Amino acid sequence: MTTATLFPASVVGSMPRPQFVRDLVDLHEPGQALDAREQAQLDAAVVYVVKLQEAAGLDVVSDGEWRRRSYIGVIAQVMDGFELTWHGDQSWHTVVRPMTPRQPGFIAEEGRFVAAHTDRQVKVAMPSPYLLGQRMWDAEHSRDAYPTREAFMEALVPVLRGELIALRDAGVAIAQFDDPHICLFVDERVRAEFDDPDRECGLGVDLLNAIVDGVDGIQTALHLCRRNKGRAGWVGEGGYGPIIPHLKRLQVDQLLMEFTIPVAGDFAVLQELPERHTIGLGCVDCRGERVDTPEVIVERVERALKYLPPERISLNPDCGFAPGSAADIPLDEAYVKLRNEVQAANILRDRHG
Repeated sequence: MTTATLFPASVVGSMPRPQFVRDLVDLHEPGQALDAREQAQLDAAVVYVVKLQEAAGLDVVSDGEWRRRSYIGVIAQVMDGFELTWHGDQSWHTVVRPMTPRQPGFIAEEGRFVAAHTDRQVKVAMPSPYLLGQRMWDAEHSRDAYPTREAFMEALVPVLRGELIALRDAGVAIAQFDDPHICLFVDERVRAEFDDPDRECGLGVDLLNAIVDGVDGIQTALHLCRRNKGRAGWVGEGGYGPIIPHLKRLQVDQLLMEFTIPVAGDFAVLQELPERHTIGLGCVDCRGERVDTPEVIVERVERALKYLPPERISLNPDCGFAPGSAADIPLDEAYVKLRNEVQAANILRDRHG
């Protein structure tokens, strides 16, 4: 693929994890290394999911996030200072001590492995500081380490900036930050939970801008979604209008925005975004059992073409196919959806190239 290719087809990040991959990742306590045999098995699994994406025809591939228990908890591989705590019947990492380096460059090593096994552009996703602050700071357990949630978020900026630079140096083409919480500020119910929702959304943008400032040689992106509950649907509802002023300030190269779900609002908001932003257009359903045909995908993209030129649009599903470590979307279903996305991209190139 060249950067001049119109309508590049991409995956957002995660791919459904077969049971044997889940078993491998869960063999040990979080943070404990796999032995050589187990590592070889996981490496082979990652090569498989890369080749699956190549077979579908994607221009941009990922490792499916198959090495991770969660797309958020990966930060606990990079830094020490976290413990598993229980929230109801779920456990996740919570910051309990000031962070210290554990495996700096861990995320970059994921990307380096993929780059060594494909001729396609490689994308690696990582959590944004605002997302991590919302999920991993707890007033009871975290206050001795970081007195406020915002202090924890600010401490994450140099950590994630270091990972971004390491990704660039590893030959990764695209670094994508994931932040559904910024996108949830489209929902009036969510906004009502905050004294100043615009300040919160602005904070999320400021933190990202601090990470990417002055880092060249790698494309940066922000993935926005209304949270992905798999077959159960989504959480937030509403068009992008309330957060457009904040997105205009973002210094990333690309915005990945979902438009397949019915609550995502009107495509017309796309014309309000600066020309410096390309748009990763969410045009393929990743949640439901329905498999969008290439023609349906083309129709969605052509609705966006009323507001954007072809060179600013790439194609991707609304979100990742494995929003949680227990996601049960069938892998074959994801493959067919991605294959149809690629067929749609080819139709669009014929029509608009």
